Amino acid sequence: MNITTTIDGAKAAMSIDGKLTVATSPELEGEISSLPEAVKEFDLDLAGLDYISSAGLRVLVATQKLADRRGGSMILRHPSDEVYDIFDMTGLADVFTIER
Repeated sequence: MNITTTIDGAKAAMSIDGKLTVATSPELEGEISSLPEAVKEFDLDLAGLDYISSAGLRVLVATQKLADRRGGSMILRHPSDEVYDIFDMTGLADVFTIER
């Protein structure tokens, strides 16, 4: 998995490529937890994400909660149909803000 992060003020734009699994989710979790506390907007580009497991979903739910606590938001951009189907099947498509 590859993660590219750009911080602009209170916004972190992250591009996630590869597979987000139990083996790789700690990497994303660490990247998010290392962001400055001033960051409250999380913009995650999932165009390059091939697969997401329940461990990856847990990290995204935790990120949404972090954004909520900080008075910000999280948006998931450009998920593949396969990744979107996982959000839909788990009911998270109704929880997350997703831009297809």
